[in-house]
Amino acid sequence: MTGKSQSNPKFIFIDRDGVINKDPGGWTEHSYVTKWEDFYFLPGAIEALKVLKENGIKVVVVSNQAGVSKNYFSEKDLKRVNDLMMKEIEKGGGKIEEAYYCIHRDEDACDCRKPKTGLFERASKKYGIDLKGTYIIGDSNVDIEAGRRLGMKTIFVLSGKISKEEMEKWEEKPDYVFDDLLEAVNRIIDKGAI
Repeated sequence: MTGKSQSNPKFIFIDRDGVINKDPGGWTEHSYVTKWEDFYFLPGAIEALKVLKENGIKVVVVSNQAGVSKNYFSEKDLKRVNDLMMKEIEKGGGKIEEAYYCIHRDEDACDCRKPKTGLFERASKKYGIDLKGTYIIGDSNVDIEAGRRLGMKTIFVLSGKISKEEMEKWEEKPDYVFDDLLEAVNRIIDKGAI
């Protein structure tokens, strides 16, 4: 696909932990990425983001980061990790248009904690994205549920902490299942589906 000269670029939404970087659950303090030293890109993730850029597809990250509200790390810490992630991705030839983070806990009753759809709606409004049929790639049921609510195409990747067996018990099933971000991106590009 040659999307470089599109006047109306396509967008794709991607979750962060477990998709772009190693999920912090169970091995970091508090099971969150609280500092850059806990951020490890998953194999193929930077290459996948480069492939998207080369094909004229813009990336928006949508991620729940309740560790901020729980006082495990600050918004400043989150920004530092995000800025360094963006820098490394750009060094590798990729680009993230913007990252949207929900820093709230369930009990905060916000509109942005996935599976709620506030983060997607904000990005959609800012960039003029038609969410219907746009892809969301995630590693948990909240990504899939949020995508379903908005009529998006949902992709579950097995690079996070949830197994295929667990996923098969979900009420809301994804449209596609792939091993990781790179496989998902290659399949989307190969099919010319975006």
